Amino acid sequence: MTTTAPSTPAVQLLEVSPEYAGQRIDNFLLARLKGVPKTLIYRILRKGEVRVNKGRIKPEYKLQAGDIVRVPPVRVPERDEPVPLAQGLLQRLEASIIFEDKALIVINKPCGIAVHGGSGLTYGVIEAFRQLRPDCKELELVHRLDRDTSGLLMIAKKRSMLRHLHTALRGDGVDKRYMALVRGNWAASIKQVRASLGKSNLRSGERMVEVDEEEGKESVTVFKVLRRFGDFATLIEAKPITGRTHQIRVHTLHAGHCIAGDTKYGDEGFSKEIRDLGGKRLFLHAYMLTVPLPDGSELKLQAPVDEMWAKTVERLSAPI
Repeated sequence: MTTTAPSTPAVQLLEVSPEYAGQRIDNFLLARLKGVPKTLIYRILRKGEVRVNKGRIKPEYKLQAGDIVRVPPVRVPERDEPVPLAQGLLQRLEASIIFEDKALIVINKPCGIAVHGGSGLTYGVIEAFRQLRPDCKELELVHRLDRDTSGLLMIAKKRSMLRHLHTALRGDGVDKRYMALVRGNWAASIKQVRASLGKSNLRSGERMVEVDEEEGKESVTVFKVLRRFGDFATLIEAKPITGRTHQIRVHTLHAGHCIAGDTKYGDEGFSKEIRDLGGKRLFLHAYMLTVPLPDGSELKLQAPVDEMWAKTVERLSAPI
């Protein structure tokens, strides 16, 4: 098979070699136009933009040796080139930046966006920022937030900053505070939860974190009540002293007060009542961050909750 296709979008003329004789035209194009969305391939076939020997064909047409296939201009991503992300998503993440200098970006990550691709996801925050900041070749996540947790997330632009912040995170130099809306009336006496956490896998393959005092890793979270909504719910502040996976979600559950909208560790009845008020999300938000910078100064940031969170809390506060 020979081709006259240049690397920029242009008409391609593909000559069918004998080994491809009998193959359907749609499968032939799917194999040759790697990275081009399947929907686009079927659209150009349906519209008659793909020609064989200068004539229109149907998607089920079977190729013959020597056929000349004319493909209209479609852009094929270069090998290892990232799949371009939707402009709407990129603009949303650009707008979420609350701090940026030569070495660090801090964003107010929206709920529902993963921090990185994997486990069936083709992209996350870090992949998006590598497209938003193509000149920053050393972009790396400093830490992580669960996909459904919103709030302050640090992205290092330089290796030196990444190393500095990792050292600070291992010590006690970084102060991270979260807000969570939990079920029930949180007792003022619960100021700290110290419960070792271990991971286990369910039959479905889903990873869960459980309190495991024998084999788990030491985990400590400090809590403070911010606002009460009778016996129904409490808005609390959580300050994780250690940084275990799902730590705040499991520690609040261990204390008897699961987080609203938590599909993994929560209470469906409570979450449904919050959804009925418009709260269709996990109510866990990293709202305050204090980090030491390499020059000896401190960076103190706060991130507001989203409109959905704010309106749900407003409705909770409204007199019945």
